[in-house]
Amino acid sequence: MQVDYIIVGLGLAGLAFSHELSKHHKSFVLFENNSQQASKVAGGIYNPIVLKRFTPVWKAHQQIEIAKPFYAELAKILSNKYQSDINIYRLFNSIEEQNNWAVAADKPVNDYYMIPEIISENHNGIKAPFGYGKLQHTGKIDVAHLLSDYTTFLVKKKQIYFKTFDYSAIEFLEEGLLYKGIFAKQIVFCEGFGIKQNPFFNHLPLQESKGELLTIYAPDVAINFLLKSAVFMLPLGNGYFKVGATFNWTDKTSTPSEAGKQELIKKLDTFLTAPYTVVDQHAGIRPTVKDRRPLIGVHKAHKQLAVLNGLGTRGVLIAPSMAKALYHYLEHQKPLDKEVSINRFEN
Repeated sequence: MQVDYIIVGLGLAGLAFSHELSKHHKSFVLFENNSQQASKVAGGIYNPIVLKRFTPVWKAHQQIEIAKPFYAELAKILSNKYQSDINIYRLFNSIEEQNNWAVAADKPVNDYYMIPEIISENHNGIKAPFGYGKLQHTGKIDVAHLLSDYTTFLVKKKQIYFKTFDYSAIEFLEEGLLYKGIFAKQIVFCEGFGIKQNPFFNHLPLQESKGELLTIYAPDVAINFLLKSAVFMLPLGNGYFKVGATFNWTDKTSTPSEAGKQELIKKLDTFLTAPYTVVDQHAGIRPTVKDRRPLIGVHKAHKQLAVLNGLGTRGVLIAPSMAKALYHYLEHQKPLDKEVSINRFEN
């Protein structure tokens, strides 16, 4: 078999790069062993503002301009809907936060998303004595269903192998490479935390942050926005909400923990006064980088090997733009932004 690319990993990074290849009529096969769950359990929110400091996310506006049509294209191809608009309410804890919000809302870029006025709405079961700051032009992606549908799509096209990738089986050729009977010009590794087992890229400074989320049932709470306080509370419909997320830098398992559950409950109880029941819990390992920028580029010695990783907590927002950047780098030698190139750690 001969293809243009082999992709390893079907999280948001692998999906984004696969779709980018399809748009340019490039052939590929993908290997997926379901070892990484970060994308599947992600909240799926795209939000251009850091809600702790009220500052813009790195190149967020440009990323949203690429991400929205990207998910719309997939919705059309897969005959389903994954993207929905949802406002975000940031619960204030003090007058100082109110003032900081008003100042930040007047700044360029921020003013498109942040409503400067303080929102003083009463919502049953929510304790908010200082009101809220409102973000608009934000939304969510149903990542779990998108990945499930895209997997089915690849199965039908016979483009996916549910096998663990064997790094030792790569045969480097003068032009391209050979992997177990598959000739390709390039392999792109989109393995998330799994890259720690990759002998070609395990030197990259990827940090693993375990994130846990709860699904709760709170029938007395009726909000149509994502509420952000000590944790976020995302309405799922019919009284159900997703609550998250934790950041654990020591636990490297994808198994939900009692400690994670209690941490989320403790933070949720600081603002939620209505009764609720925990009905489910999920966990995954986020691949993050110390400078909060992705890892994109090619191996120094083996130019046939590339990496797309380190998307962190904002994968739904940045995956489409990073996949596009990597594609044009590999196919047209368009330079990568120095802030995301793996060369920043290898010089």
